[in-house]
Amino acid sequence: MFKSGFIAILGRPNVGKSTFFNAVIGDKISIVADKPQTTRNRISGILNFSDAQLIFLDTPGMHQPKTPLNRAMVQAARETIGDADVLLMMVEADSSIGPHDLFLIEALAGVKAPVFLAINKIDRVAKPHLLPLIDQFSKLFDFAGIFPISALKNDGLEELIACLKEALPQGPQLFPDDIATDATERFIAGEFIREQILLLTKQEVPYASAVTIDAFKEEEAKNLIRISATIHVEKESQKAIMIGKKGAMLKKIGTQARLSMENLFGAKVFLELFVRVKKDWTGSERMLREFGLIK
Repeated sequence: MFKSGFIAILGRPNVGKSTFFNAVIGDKISIVADKPQTTRNRISGILNFSDAQLIFLDTPGMHQPKTPLNRAMVQAARETIGDADVLLMMVEADSSIGPHDLFLIEALAGVKAPVFLAINKIDRVAKPHLLPLIDQFSKLFDFAGIFPISALKNDGLEELIACLKEALPQGPQLFPDDIATDATERFIAGEFIREQILLLTKQEVPYASAVTIDAFKEEEAKNLIRISATIHVEKESQKAIMIGKKGAMLKKIGTQARLSMENLFGAKVFLELFVRVKKDWTGSERMLREFGLIK
């Protein structure tokens, strides 16, 4: 009997969904930063067993949206709830139940798929702190199971994965064994650039930035990938920050992104970056569609 299916990872921003996703898959596919909007699109990661295939879906953080961009992100997460065979809600061990958690629990009302709860970042708290939190969440929703974990320390993941696997329906293998994600290399390259923008720039600049890949050419004989990409921002002042004094910031973003790409792709990468102003793009549905953030 072979099992297969989709497992949606849900939670408010910055609870560690992408860290968990990468730890489970065993490779860095989803970008990680300690800022909201790190994950903007749904990303899949595939975990294979001899008797099962688990397809994890990393989703944007669930929150009450106020802008077109945020609404698009929340809509992507909501659609994933309906597409998944198993749902995994993630919360933080070192924080109390907040409005975003309640917003997500409300969105889960009436779902037919089993819902598990992962209480992440247990490495930050003493064990006695967990019991009241488990009790509070168990009263809010009928979870199929509650698991304290630390995605960063790889603690508790094996037991959680075993239960998620058991909850999947019987079904065929959906992807070949040698595929870790169905995301394209072009998409991942753009995400690695955006990750460095999140890590290296401040204030509103990361949230006003989008990345498009203009060219992606593989030269197999040289084991080389040539990538040309554009960073889009909303204001001239943001463009100046992104480029930096004598191009220093743009060079740093490019260097760090290139190293991440080379590590994942197993090839040398030549990366060329440009910065362009697309005024108020975060409030334009046409631009959000052009950047692939809404359908």
